[in-house]
Amino acid sequence: MSKKPILMFLAKKVSLLVITYFIAICVVFVLPRLIPASPLAVKMQSILQMYILKPEMVPRVWHELIKTFELDKPWYVQFITFVTRAFGGDLGVSIERYPMKVNDIIARALPWTLVLVIPPTIVSWFVGNIIGAYAGYKRGRMLEKFVLGYSFIVSRIPYYWLAMLMLFTLGFRLRWFPIGGKHSIWVTPSPTLDFFVDFLWHYTLPFLSMFIIQSAGWMGSMRVVISGELGSDYIAYSESLGVRDGIIFKYAYRNSLLPQVTGLALQLGFALTGALVTENVFNYQGLGYYLASAIGALDYPVIQGIFLIVIATVFLANFLVDFMYALIDPRIRVGGEKV
Repeated sequence: MSKKPILMFLAKKVSLLVITYFIAICVVFVLPRLIPASPLAVKMQSILQMYILKPEMVPRVWHELIKTFELDKPWYVQFITFVTRAFGGDLGVSIERYPMKVNDIIARALPWTLVLVIPPTIVSWFVGNIIGAYAGYKRGRMLEKFVLGYSFIVSRIPYYWLAMLMLFTLGFRLRWFPIGGKHSIWVTPSPTLDFFVDFLWHYTLPFLSMFIIQSAGWMGSMRVVISGELGSDYIAYSESLGVRDGIIFKYAYRNSLLPQVTGLALQLGFALTGALVTENVFNYQGLGYYLASAIGALDYPVIQGIFLIVIATVFLANFLVDFMYALIDPRIRVGGEKV
């Protein structure tokens, strides 16, 4: 494999990634500021409560906050400061939770979001692909018809709608599961069995709300992929030789996994956006919980910081998929040459 086409491919992809990410930064910076309200207006109520006995301090604190967040400076100065700090790893200070840093908020919330996103995505990938492959292999059977209808309907259900339905039925009406939170308020996060059991009790509904929809999507896509694989010459040749059904299925399944593996990387990136909504339904304090709170308070730094993390995750997933295809699939051409 020639190294030159790979290097050219990486250079083009990285350049495009940087340009696209810069455009995303511009959009993330502009959108919150289009809302016709001051980000400190919501903060004013807490300032008044804090200095209710010293009202003369309110104007001083107000001007100090405006100076701290550079709201008295032109938008382009704020943008340059934001970009400079962002590329340096400093996402600023939260307005709503002043003087807490955005980096600290994200560091606190991101692990919980990853716990919510990664397990259901990976488990749904395995389960969905196995069921979808078997359904596609047994063409015309009742299982294939069921998977076809099930995947078509369920995969199009919004995350938040299924989450609210499960929360209402299994949490509120039947009371089998708690209706919100990461864990019970009387349980302290610790490496103990009590905390682990309590966490799983709270985690079940958010997990299922993402697993059910994602697995339905994998079932449908794998059914299509393996159905196309069954038309290959090696399948017909194997059947003519009388090769056992299980062996043929095994090889057809393996050869159908390439697009599903690359799709998994994309799903991990986009699942993060679905988790942001799911977290608010279940009051699960991850990135989505803090993002909703920041939007309500017009907390520019937190909104910008969380969106940058989400966008970077999606972009990185796309880049990894493209790179995997360039390494694995010899049919991809870079600059007119085979990789």
